[in-house]
Amino acid sequence: MSAPLLFLFVLIYFVILLGVAKITGKNSNNMSFFIGNKNSHWMLVAFGMIGTSLSGVTFVSVPGAVGRDAFHYLQITLGYVIGYFAIAYVLLPIYYKLNLTSIYHYLEQRLGFNAYKTGASFFVLSRTLGATARLYLVVKILQVFILDNMGVPFWATTLVILIMILLYTYEGGVKTIVWTDTLQTSGMLAGLIICSIYILNNLHLSFSEGLNAMHVKGLSTVFNTDVNSKTFFLKQIIGGAFVTLTMTGLDQEMMQKNISVKTLKDAQKNMVTIGFTMLLVISLFLYLGGLIHLYAAQNNIQAVGDDLFPTLALFHMPSYISIIFILALISALFPSADGAITALTSSFCIDLLGMQRNTQWEEAKKKKIRQRVHLCFAFLFFIMVLIFKWIDNKSIIDLLLKIASYTYGPLLGLFAFGILTKRKLLDQWAFLPCFLAPLLCLALDYMQPFLFGNFRIGQELLIINGLFTFLGLWLISSPNTEKS
Repeated sequence: MSAPLLFLFVLIYFVILLGVAKITGKNSNNMSFFIGNKNSHWMLVAFGMIGTSLSGVTFVSVPGAVGRDAFHYLQITLGYVIGYFAIAYVLLPIYYKLNLTSIYHYLEQRLGFNAYKTGASFFVLSRTLGATARLYLVVKILQVFILDNMGVPFWATTLVILIMILLYTYEGGVKTIVWTDTLQTSGMLAGLIICSIYILNNLHLSFSEGLNAMHVKGLSTVFNTDVNSKTFFLKQIIGGAFVTLTMTGLDQEMMQKNISVKTLKDAQKNMVTIGFTMLLVISLFLYLGGLIHLYAAQNNIQAVGDDLFPTLALFHMPSYISIIFILALISALFPSADGAITALTSSFCIDLLGMQRNTQWEEAKKKKIRQRVHLCFAFLFFIMVLIFKWIDNKSIIDLLLKIASYTYGPLLGLFAFGILTKRKLLDQWAFLPCFLAPLLCLALDYMQPFLFGNFRIGQELLIINGLFTFLGLWLISSPNTEKS
């Protein structure tokens, strides 16, 4: 299918998003930008958060990795369900009790001002790296398969996409994103189902016959029982639980939407619903991954990894599948990028600039500063995507999990120390263990072959990072002698 025609469908999709943003962004203020005035319906938030949690990486990388790892990613997803329950019944009661706009205010109230600033800073670092890596993958696909043929340079593609995101998030923030994410999640899931049905029909297989064919090829193995492997099932399940606990429960982007729900009970229903829905949806993505590998083998197509699904959809399937793939990919892109820029703007304004503390700033001045910060983060995203292009990692899903292990570990340690102990922190030194713990993990990761032989640390590196942070905080704390 011609590149200009595919690009036209992208533009039409974007115009629809702008229309939704114009309707939902009316009469917006700073509180509607940050937390949607705490008036979002839990079912709407739950459905939209599926798209944010999955992103373009899930749409492309998870199916592409099936040829290498079979269905091992489902092990992590089982851990996700455990993590969502922990968020619902451990973290959310704390957030709602304190009526937080930024979840990192908990660290200030429990541990101190410097711990609060440290936690917020690690969120800004974590989300910037993770969101730009996701954005890079989708921009790369659009560039290689559409815009290179039109003579559009990579930097221009990135710039235009970021301008698109800015146009529909600039005013409404979370109030708008709750609705646009719902639309985009629908588009992504529709693309997943339609592509799966097409391949099954092309291969003349039923759903169960497709699963049997994957089993014969060794593509459907779920549990890895090799204890030395990074993908050993216990490592993956436990690691998955902590990935969700940190990347969702300790992440302002994800919690910003969740605490926009009216009541704690509804927010908890939101989390539990997402947990089981994610299990179902990722199972379908893995099934699609098995199908595209069967399809590629039958048609002698050599593409692998992140390149496999785009190559099949755009060059070896009918035009309508190409259109559906591109629209579904865009639907997967925008929820992860728009929410990230909005959440980073919120956290930077509230946590690092102290916007809510400053009573001397009028509402109009706060809005002006917030908009400037929003623009600055969009520019930072632009620079980071260009850096990822230079690095050009072959598997973005592996890169994202590695980034999470290093950058969310300090957040895990800070929140765990606050919740599990009653000790008083020497707050002025709170940054030190948070800074040193990732460095220790980096050294441990590098020294694995010398220390453990064939044994390899997988997703539990995140837990180790959090433990190092926790122990460091313990060393700079003392028993709290104040009576409660």
